[in-house]
Formats: sequence, C-alpha cells, structure tokens
Amino acid sequence: MPHSMTGFSTAEETIPPFRVVWEIRSVNHRFLELSFRMPDELRAIEPECRSLIGASVSRGKVDCTLKVVAADGNAARGALVTGTLAAVKALEAEVVAAFPGAQRLTVAEILRWPGVMRGPEQDVAGLGAAALLRCLGAALAAFGRARRREGERTAELLEKRAAGITALLESARPLLDGAQNRYRDKLRERLDRLDVQAEPERLEQELALIAQRIDVAEEVDRLDGHVAEIRATLARTEPIGRRLDFLIQELNREANTFASKVQDETLTRTAVELKVLIEQMREQVQNLE
Repeated sequence: MPHSMTGFSTAEETIPPFRVVWEIRSVNHRFLELSFRMPDELRAIEPECRSLIGASVSRGKVDCTLKVVAADGNAARGALVTGTLAAVKALEAEVVAAFPGAQRLTVAEILRWPGVMRGPEQDVAGLGAAALLRCLGAALAAFGRARRREGERTAELLEKRAAGITALLESARPLLDGAQNRYRDKLRERLDRLDVQAEPERLEQELALIAQRIDVAEEVDRLDGHVAEIRATLARTEPIGRRLDFLIQELNREANTFASKVQDETLTRTAVELKVLIEQMREQVQNLE
C-alpha cells in the first residue's frame, strides 16, 4: 500500500524528572532529507535517530523535534537576574526623563525582557539514550500509520482517475474506425464547395497519407497499457512514487500525441478530458513516497 510523504505524529514519555516529547512532521521531497532540533547536550544520539528513521522512510523532508520539559510536580521556578533587572530599570528612567509622557513598562513586559529571567537548571545530559530512542520509535510508528492512511486516500483518488481514463478510452474506441471515413467525407465536401475537381487516384493517395497521420489506435492501446501498469504499481508494497511519476510522464506524452493527431471533434474533447485527468494524477503522485 502506498505511503504519503506528508505526515505528522507525536509521542511522549516521562523519564523522571523530565517529560520528553518527540514530534515528527514531513512534506514531499525528491530525496530523504532529515533535520533534528534537540538540546545540544543530547546531540550524541542524533546518528542513531537518523538510522532509526532512515530504516522506515525513504523519501520526504522530515523534521524531528525533541522537547524536554520538567515532569508534572517537578517543575522548578525560574529566577530573576538582578543585574539585568537593574539595567532595565535604569533604561526606563532615562527614557522617561527624555519623554515624560512615555508609558511605564508593565510587569509582563519586564519579565519578557531578554535576560531578566533565568530558567530552571535542567541536567538533560543524564537522560538515557535507550529511553529517548524508545520514545522516538513510538512517534515513528504513529508517523508511519498517518502516512499510510494518507497514502490510501491518495491511492483511491488515483484509482478513480484511472477509471475515468479507461472510460474515456472505451468511449473513444468505437469512433476510431469511422474517423477516417468522416475525414474523407469532410474533405470531399470542402472540394465540392470550392468547385474543385480532384483526380480520384491523387485524392485516394492523399487520404491514405492523412489516414496514417490521424490513426490513434496505437496511442489508445499504449494509454490503456500505462493505466494498467499504474494500477499494478499501486498494489506494490515498496515505495512507488518515482515509478508512478515516470508512468504519469509516459501517460501525458501519449495523450499529447493523441491530441495532436485527432481531427474529430468528439475525439478532441476526449483528448482534453484525458489531459485534465492526467494532470490531476500528476499532482497527487507528487505526494507519494
């Protein structure tokens, strides 16, 4: 079953005195690109984290964030930095002296001032790598389920478009045999309107050449074959995004040839509808791994 390259998941675990939270989010990308945000003290486990994710994800831009906060009941209070507080007070006094009408700073504004508050000391370096990787594994499992659900929805949309293309091709097949005769009648009607007498042999030669140029039976067969291959690819278990992308390109190439060769009004409308469906499929395939 195909997987989407777009997904999000989170997992958390309490490792006293901390609560660790992993967040994984991804968007589509040509290759696998991993980025990690975590406390500097825990950067040593990044290579193991990369190996763990790389084993189950093959494409996409994946952002992984590790947050470490104090567990419930163990939250420590921050402390005011008296030196910074005094400096802020002196700056405020200078501003008020220069602009008597200036508003005083509120308590909330003072506390948000950079350097006024010192956060609680957290010795995160002692967190065990095994516990952190276990939590990452849980987030990765949820991430895989989310990507699979999104992939299933995308596969359903692709199958729906594939069925639409098949229906268009089936409706076009009965028109192919009569297309040459209709073009012959149209050409003779134009010659009659112009009151031009064409040599029968020369006319038949020209019609034979034109018939070869407007014959799209081969393109219809190839379009049908590409659709069948897309359906077979959707049933595969390995990553299929690149293969589907190639098949959509081939599908679009045959549709362009079909559109350039047909002379029949009904077949021209069919070509336009084909290209619309193929473009919709191309956009959806861009999100599959």
